[in-house]
Amino acid sequence: MNFRTNIQLQPERNQIDYNSKLLLIGSCFSENIYKKLNYFKFNASSNPFGILFNPIAIKNLITNGINQKEYSEKDIFKLNERWHCFDAHSDLSSSDKNELLQNLNETILATNKQLKEASHIIITLGTSWVYRFIETDTIVGNCHKVAQKKFLKELLSVNEIVASLENMCTLIKFVNPNINIIFTVSPVRHLKDGFVENSQSKAHLLAAIHQLVDKRNNMFYFPSYEIMLDDLRDYRFYNSDMIHPNKTAVNYIWEQFQKVWISEKSTSIIKKVDSIQKGFAHKSFNPTSENHKKFLIDLQNKVTSLKNGHNISF
Repeated sequence: MNFRTNIQLQPERNQIDYNSKLLLIGSCFSENIYKKLNYFKFNASSNPFGILFNPIAIKNLITNGINQKEYSEKDIFKLNERWHCFDAHSDLSSSDKNELLQNLNETILATNKQLKEASHIIITLGTSWVYRFIETDTIVGNCHKVAQKKFLKELLSVNEIVASLENMCTLIKFVNPNINIIFTVSPVRHLKDGFVENSQSKAHLLAAIHQLVDKRNNMFYFPSYEIMLDDLRDYRFYNSDMIHPNKTAVNYIWEQFQKVWISEKSTSIIKKVDSIQKGFAHKSFNPTSENHKKFLIDLQNKVTSLKNGHNISF
């Protein structure tokens, strides 16, 4: 008997290899995939403005990156002795106003370069719920613990999300016509919005993405949401908060992503990189022994071989 409902996935075209340049943007789930790509030494970067959850915030980042927006004092504010920007995660906030502006503007220029050079961009949408700052009538990427009464909470309609994603993709394709755009929906449930409200939110994201995806134009969907909810539908695959996927779940979804998106010719390289990474993590009981010295020499030879053969940096 089969006690699982496995999702059957097929490899996509234009797969990722060690010559690919990857940019990942979106919710915290994109960070999980980025950590895997980074561990295996793919050329990947993630969330230049920190974790972003809603489609408008992601569209704003991409728009500002392509247009090379220059941030000034009117774009930032001070709260609790730190300077913040509504477009960016609090990870970029600073106690120094000029430092924040410098970081924002340097990051925008870097994002512009990444968008123009990337072979693949992976966009993970987390929620359709957004917060509109009443004072400026703008949807924010992060509230930075500003008083809730200063925001209006709204649910983006499917049409609003489609329009946002279409605009975003048009801009990306304008500066990088051959890029592959991979959408996914985060399996992390936003239960603070409510159980029913979270389901409605995810449904809007899924409906919008599937109106937009067109493989002929190198726009794809990877079902991380469905893998988590329909394949791994058991609380043993969640962290103790019963909301976030645990390490086992992340590893499983990464394996499915690898089947679909990582080229077969990269598999042997992945195994070699994994062996080296485990070697770096190894702790010797006797660091001065001849065996350990030989182990380190062998490890360095493996690193040199991969660097020379595949331009991989450790």
